[in-house]
Amino acid sequence: MRAAVVNILGQPPQYHEFPDPVVGENEVLVRVRAAGLHPVVKARASGAHYSSSGEIPLVPGIDGAGLLPDGSRVYFAASRPRWGTMAERCVASPPFFIPLPDGIDDLQAAAIANPGMSALGSLKERAGVAKGETVLILGATGVAGQLAIQVARHLGAKRIIAAGRNVESLADAGVDAVIALGQPEEAIRDAFAAEASAGIDVVIDYLWGRPTELLLEALAKGFRSDSVRSTRFVEVGESAGKTISLPGATLRSVDLTLKGSGFGSVPLRTILAMMPTLFSLAAKGELKIAVEPVPLSEVETAWNRPGKGRRIVFTI
Repeated sequence: MRAAVVNILGQPPQYHEFPDPVVGENEVLVRVRAAGLHPVVKARASGAHYSSSGEIPLVPGIDGAGLLPDGSRVYFAASRPRWGTMAERCVASPPFFIPLPDGIDDLQAAAIANPGMSALGSLKERAGVAKGETVLILGATGVAGQLAIQVARHLGAKRIIAAGRNVESLADAGVDAVIALGQPEEAIRDAFAAEASAGIDVVIDYLWGRPTELLLEALAKGFRSDSVRSTRFVEVGESAGKTISLPGATLRSVDLTLKGSGFGSVPLRTILAMMPTLFSLAAKGELKIAVEPVPLSEVETAWNRPGKGRRIVFTI
């Protein structure tokens, strides 16, 4: 079969022949129609992600939209090491595929599933957002951040604060406040401090690194011994840096609950249980993202192309 194949970790895949997966017990052969280029896919293909085996050659891709042998349209997740979803065919086990409603096409399904489960998992399962709360999305201008805004609104957040660099992309997002991360650090810190003084119930962080340090500094400086307010902080991504400096004083001056949200912190059964809700919302138009379709044969040139608020989806 033809597939995107990683022959050198950290290098873009090449489009060429790769052995077909052999269908095993309790597996089904899926005819792949579309597969999303998610950040986690690139991280795993480089060997840098904590879930990467580093074994090559490999076909990248963790999920996609495709057809079962009976013609049913499904979202599915890859269930075999080295045989990912960026290929003409893939195998999956029944627990790892979910029927797609008519209102969502293959491109949207492949694009929205990974960032959508990230947003829903972090906001609902990890942060437990309740109606009337204030939510700050750190990294709100990326695909996952934009979806997090929509999910927070769906869950009943009263006030949504969006922080990111490409603030023009938030013009129609309907958020209550925007913090531009491209301005000088002092201005960013002041903007965070102003929001912290009003109270932030939940932070969903797709950035980590220096922006997170500035936000935590602002939360600490807004401390009031006579008016303690809890903040649940959920780390989801690290596009701005892999580490932060966290002074002990910050933890003493803020009632802060710090969690992560990812494959190791949210049970797989919980992630899979979210998917029908996610696809139903997307089919009704309540959740949506911009998609850039690219033929899989162009994977090598498209691999490192900037997303700019759009999710690249390879069509097969």
